[in-house]
Amino acid sequence: MIRGYDGLLVDLRLHAMTPRSFLLTPELADYVRANSEQPDDVAADLLAETAAMADRGEVPATFQIAPEQGTFMQLLTRALGVRRAVEIGTFTGYSALCVARGLPADGSLLCLDASEGWTAVAQRYWARAGLADRVVLRLGDAHESLRALPTEPTFDLAFVDADKTGYADYVEQLHPRMTDGGVVLLDNTLRNGRVLDPQTDDDRALVELNAALATDPRWETVLLPLADGLTMLRRR
Repeated sequence: MIRGYDGLLVDLRLHAMTPRSFLLTPELADYVRANSEQPDDVAADLLAETAAMADRGEVPATFQIAPEQGTFMQLLTRALGVRRAVEIGTFTGYSALCVARGLPADGSLLCLDASEGWTAVAQRYWARAGLADRVVLRLGDAHESLRALPTEPTFDLAFVDADKTGYADYVEQLHPRMTDGGVVLLDNTLRNGRVLDPQTDDDRALVELNAALATDPRWETVLLPLADGLTMLRRR
C-alpha cells in the first residue's frame, strides 16, 4: 500500500490514484504497466472508486496495492493451483478480487477485516465479477478471527496487508494453518525504504520480522522489491 499518483497511465480511470513502487520512476512505472496485463473494467472501476473515496478523505490514500501487484497475485494464485486462500486486511477488495479470480470454480477465499464500510465496496465488485460465491467475508478483529479457525493445514495461499505491528502474530498463527508448500505473502515489507531508517512502531516491527523470517527454518523466504516490498514465504 503505497502512494504514487504521477505519470501517464494506460487506463485514465486509474490516473487519480495509482500506487507505484517507490523504487521506480514514474516513467518506469508506466512502462511496467504498459507491458503487463491491464485491469479489466471491473478492476479498473474498483480502483477508480477507491481513488475517489481517497480524494474525499473517506479512506487512507495509501491503502491500495499497485495494479501490477494485483496482477502478480492473480497469476501466482493460478500458477500454484491454489484452492483455499485467506486474506488478512481486505480494504475495498482489489487484492481479494485478484486472488479470487485466480482460484478454480470450486475454490474459496476467506477475507478477514474489521471495516464494514470499506468491505461493502468490495462485496459490490466481487458480485459484479461473478465471484461472490468464492469469497467469504468475516468481520471483526483479524487476530481473533484467525485464532478461531481450526489449527490444521487448510490454506494454500495467504495474503497479509493489515496492522503492521501484528504481522509477527499473523505469521505465527498462519503457519499451522498452511498446507505443506503453502505460500504466505506479506505486504509493505520495505516500508517505503524506511526499513533502513525505521521511524515508527510499524517500521520497527517489520525490520524485526524481516530479520527473523530470513533465518526461520520453518519457511523459505524471499523479500521481493515489488511495490512497497512483498515478502513471499513457503511453508517447508
